[in-house]
Amino acid sequence: MIIANSAELHTPMFRVLSDDQCRELYDAALACLGRVGMQIHHAAARDLLAANGATVDGVIVRIPPDLVRQAIGTTPHEFTVWGREGKHAMRVAIDRVHFGPGPTCTYFVDPQTGERRKARSGDAGLTAKVCDALPNIDYVMGLSLFDDVTPALSSVYEFAEELANTSKPIVAWANSTDTLEDIHRMAVVVAGSEQALVEKPSFAYFTTYESPLRLADAPLANMLWAAEHGIPVVCLGGPTVGLESPFTGAAALVLHLASALAALTAVQLKAPGAAMAIGGLPSMMDLRTARPAYGSPEASLHTAAAVDIARFLGLPFMGTAGASEAKRVDAQAGAEAALQVMLSALSGASLVHDVGFLDCADIGSLAFLVLVDETIGMAKRIMRGIQVSSETIMLDLIEEVGPGGSFLGQPSSAALCRTEAWVPTVLDRNPYPQWQKKGSLTTEELLNARVKMILDTHQPSPLQPGAVARIQGVLSEAESRERR
Repeated sequence: MIIANSAELHTPMFRVLSDDQCRELYDAALACLGRVGMQIHHAAARDLLAANGATVDGVIVRIPPDLVRQAIGTTPHEFTVWGREGKHAMRVAIDRVHFGPGPTCTYFVDPQTGERRKARSGDAGLTAKVCDALPNIDYVMGLSLFDDVTPALSSVYEFAEELANTSKPIVAWANSTDTLEDIHRMAVVVAGSEQALVEKPSFAYFTTYESPLRLADAPLANMLWAAEHGIPVVCLGGPTVGLESPFTGAAALVLHLASALAALTAVQLKAPGAAMAIGGLPSMMDLRTARPAYGSPEASLHTAAAVDIARFLGLPFMGTAGASEAKRVDAQAGAEAALQVMLSALSGASLVHDVGFLDCADIGSLAFLVLVDETIGMAKRIMRGIQVSSETIMLDLIEEVGPGGSFLGQPSSAALCRTEAWVPTVLDRNPYPQWQKKGSLTTEELLNARVKMILDTHQPSPLQPGAVARIQGVLSEAESRERR
């Protein structure tokens, strides 16, 4: 976790938008919801909004500004997601930055062979195990979407694998209320009771809105179900700038905010006070392929601006970093990830996801996950800033050593080396002859070796006795339901 924009701790400060600009974009988003409206495909949500003053015309719902303001007012400024043993409490709030991987990659880089292959069962467990071992990854998502199980239950099997391989918090997805309930039942097994899970939720539910201005049926149904059952909700979306919005950052931010606030309003009407984070990745459309450009500077700039608006409104926010257009872990991947991580850290996004994505979110890579973990470590050191006091200025020591002296052997200085100097775990700093002596390994080879070492040696904390069998029971019952 990184603390950002703290005057008290003297961390580096960063903003894209002023408060006046945030207010102007917020007012435009309210006007958009009131005049243009949202496509809302969940009938119960339309009825709920209509009962509270919204205008419904088929699936188009126009939401009055006061209703949105009321929803923002009942949304907590922060919430906590817990690891299954209570060791990794993740306080989700603006300017407390947490990093994790993303979900649903169609392809996965096999950690043994290095081949790009279809994602398959077991990949989410591998991802969770690596995340569990990495010091700068705060929560877990699956980095894969496999269909070698009953396809409708992919998210349920993924969650079971994650539970078994990490004690860190999990951000889970589900394609129906049935599968969300399956995931919830597994979490209850681990928590011990439904009340214990409400008190310390071990997962948050992640979903997306569609751009422009569309909330699909299943995601909204799941958000309402999660909120009713005390599970924090994260709702994130685009638009792809130029394709799903006009070619300006301001227009994209208005469309992002309108969609996110429509979802938030429905959730708060259903369960006032429900924990929820909005999120956005207004990524630029690549002008040659029309694909969203995750690695573009505009994506990081627009997302940092969206964090400013979320801070202005007092809402937790999910952003994106560690996601590259590169097809393997190369110089492009490293450059794009470094820029994203640093801007995410500076902006203060509450949750930052998609660490480990390659090829526009199509490939999950554990080696890239390890590289970005290293990058986050560097960003953490930068974000701690420079402490200035008589103890750190050390003028007495400077006077004692004097001109031309050496500070290397001074105990009071050497005692600070581990806190002041960041030390890499993978990146190579050896001189050329020593690098040659150690095998002349490339960065990608070093990363792959670290992944294999973690998978071979790291032992996540095991589940409680009996929990594995009960989780398997949930999976069996879900299979029986799907066969009916």
